Amino acid sequence: MGHNVLYIEDNSDNMMLVRRVIQSGGHNLVEARTGLEGLAVAESQDIDLILLDINLPDIDGYEVARRLRSSKKESLANAPIMVLTANAMRGDAERALDAGCDIYMSKPINIFELLEKVSALLSRVAQGNDL
Repeated sequence: MGHNVLYIEDNSDNMMLVRRVIQSGGHNLVEARTGLEGLAVAESQDIDLILLDINLPDIDGYEVARRLRSSKKESLANAPIMVLTANAMRGDAERALDAGCDIYMSKPINIFELLEKVSALLSRVAQGNDL
């Protein structure tokens, strides 16, 4: 299968939808239900792209992004992070970008836009290009 995409999301319906989208693109979805679980999974596996919810049951997605960016694992510290969140208030996108995320996408998710953005990011990863 293609790339490994980690999705850190506590909502089962969102997880199922994104799983279908990612798998339809030929990629493997690695799942985590909490921020801390996502960090542990990211450190223990080869991850090419991180999809991240902001509202998690333990630590928020902003903190997850900051910790990912400060990882001693270089491939993880440089992995693209795409936020998928229901937080759509003024300043939310800027806050996510300031925490180290590369792309902000609000829910409800447009599956075609998601697949397009994921494909573009993974293409850059495969070519070794910076974002």
